[in-house]
Amino acid sequence: MPGGGVGRKIPRTMATQHPDNACLCGWAGGEIIEGDAEVQEAYLAYKEFGCQEVMWDSEGKDVDTRVVRKLLSKYGEYFREHRLGEDVFLTYRIPNPRIEGAERKIVCETLQNIPVACDVASAFYGGEAVPIFEVILPFTKEGRELIWLRNYYEKCIAADGGVELNGAMRAEDWLGPFKPKSIEVIPLVEDFDSLLAIDGIVADYIKASRPRYLRAFIARSDPALNYGLFCAVILAKLAIWKLKALEGRTGVPIYPILGVGTMPFRGHLSPGNLDNFLREYRGLSTVTIQSALRYDYPIEEARGAVEALNKRLPNGDPDPIQVDPAVLSSLLMKLRSRYARIIENLAPLINSVASYVPRRRSRKLHIGLFGYSRSVGGISLPRAIPFACALYTIGAPPEVIGGRALEDLSDAELDALRGLYENLERDLEVAGGYLSWRNLGMLAEFHRDIAKRAGMSAEALRIAISGLLEDIEAIENFGVKLGQSGSAQRKYENFTNSFLLSYMEGEDSEAREFLLEAARLRRCLG
Repeated sequence: MPGGGVGRKIPRTMATQHPDNACLCGWAGGEIIEGDAEVQEAYLAYKEFGCQEVMWDSEGKDVDTRVVRKLLSKYGEYFREHRLGEDVFLTYRIPNPRIEGAERKIVCETLQNIPVACDVASAFYGGEAVPIFEVILPFTKEGRELIWLRNYYEKCIAADGGVELNGAMRAEDWLGPFKPKSIEVIPLVEDFDSLLAIDGIVADYIKASRPRYLRAFIARSDPALNYGLFCAVILAKLAIWKLKALEGRTGVPIYPILGVGTMPFRGHLSPGNLDNFLREYRGLSTVTIQSALRYDYPIEEARGAVEALNKRLPNGDPDPIQVDPAVLSSLLMKLRSRYARIIENLAPLINSVASYVPRRRSRKLHIGLFGYSRSVGGISLPRAIPFACALYTIGAPPEVIGGRALEDLSDAELDALRGLYENLERDLEVAGGYLSWRNLGMLAEFHRDIAKRAGMSAEALRIAISGLLEDIEAIENFGVKLGQSGSAQRKYENFTNSFLLSYMEGEDSEAREFLLEAARLRRCLG
């Protein structure tokens, strides 16, 4: 059993609440999954889909902190046979206090519930039980952040039991013990520099805390949004390899988690791409099973994919990365800068189209007072899912953006890219099926009308479309055929074409429906 040597089961599949599903769930009672429906969803992730872990997410959204009590009281028969915290797992993702600003004290509220969940589970199982003992910290940039989080829990929550209330009376004598006495911290590493330095971040935490083992979460969606597809793949694989090397140096077992969606832009973990995915990202212990995989595919396909992942993970050791550091640095900079140049000019149109993307979760907006926004070159962007959805919907799949950089690479850089990204051509071919030449022609011909609709400069949009066409030409010169083939893809193009016409004419309700029809055929929002 993976992780058996560290005294616990390491889950292979983690169901998350990422709102990328196009189809609705009948049990949710509406378009938005929230409240008790999320509790039911957690149960279904375990019972119906076979996921071994559920991420309970308070980063960017309200979350029910009584989830353990509700799961055990409503679905007791299942959880008596599948012990929470031993057979299946519930893992909190908290906000990062460094970023969340006004809502940073949600961290306190979330962590304080861990001993409560322990009491509830202990009563349910008739003996000591620890249902929650891990916490994910997003946007981790430094090892000391992980130390702060662990120490806060130990010193400000678990240690409350020793507080003297009156004479010899202590808090634990009145309220009962505060358990667990410590928690495991999972760094979620998301930005360019931190992914390149992930081994240093984790090493600092290992040195200070000496954990028996460590799980490390590597982001895949936000790096794609911020730096483009090519950079995101390379950064993820570098991070996996660096963690493996660190494990060898420290002797501390490290279990990488990769956060992925179903489309190539966000990781390409789909039922039909399992072999390619597992070959691309060797060295993983856990992958995320996001909403689109669970709800936009036939349930038998989704279950089958989860079952296969539960059997095939961990998937071996990563291949050693033997690329000259100077070549690697130059490669990443060329890929990143070209992508950013196009996105900066397209940003107003992306933001405008993203406003048509339906909400599937009750998320807070990550702007202004309430936290962070995604940005490239100082330009604010939507979150990764509506960002990708907007580009697919206008007929310009985000995978192709930045493709012009391929023609600027030296032979050594191109060899490095091909060696680091094994499924490059395959992923571009899949994405190319969602490219609409008709829409690109309309964007070029009617750029003034569309720019006005998007509230942007007509010249900026003209430049962006010109650059986008250069990217597409470079990818085709690379040997990848882009565009529709077959009746299903042509049907898909009809919906994206109808969306763009409705968008230009200000027919908002029709535009939303065409966007959603295209997403259903794509089997995800973004």
